[in-house]
Amino acid sequence: MDCVFCKILNHEIPSYKIYEDEYTYAFLDIAKDIDGHTLVIPKKHVTNLLDCDCETLSHVMETIRLISKHYVEDLGFDGVNVLNASGKAAEQSVFHLHFHILPRKKEDGLTTFPILPGAKQDLLVMQEFLKLK
Repeated sequence: MDCVFCKILNHEIPSYKIYEDEYTYAFLDIAKDIDGHTLVIPKKHVTNLLDCDCETLSHVMETIRLISKHYVEDLGFDGVNVLNASGKAAEQSVFHLHFHILPRKKEDGLTTFPILPGAKQDLLVMQEFLKLK
């Protein structure tokens, strides 16, 4: 398998580990775009949120919660952004499920949400189209 995150898990590629348990692994993103940018991955290879089983996802989310609380309660950050891209159209670049934790400080000047062009459809039309039947 040519998955960079699996290679990290197999110690074929070094990483800056933040946390590890039986099911998950968290490490610093080497992009160094902001201090503390952390990736959380399951040890089990799943491509993204769309093919992840509930048990694996539960473990990943618990690790995200644990690390996020640590950053805020113990390290003095004021909040976190948790981001995920699932699928090529959503700009997923590594096809192993992962979530980004971005530690935030008040007035840090960062903008992490995309600037979107605005919806084209009426909300009632979208509700009918999107709702689970």
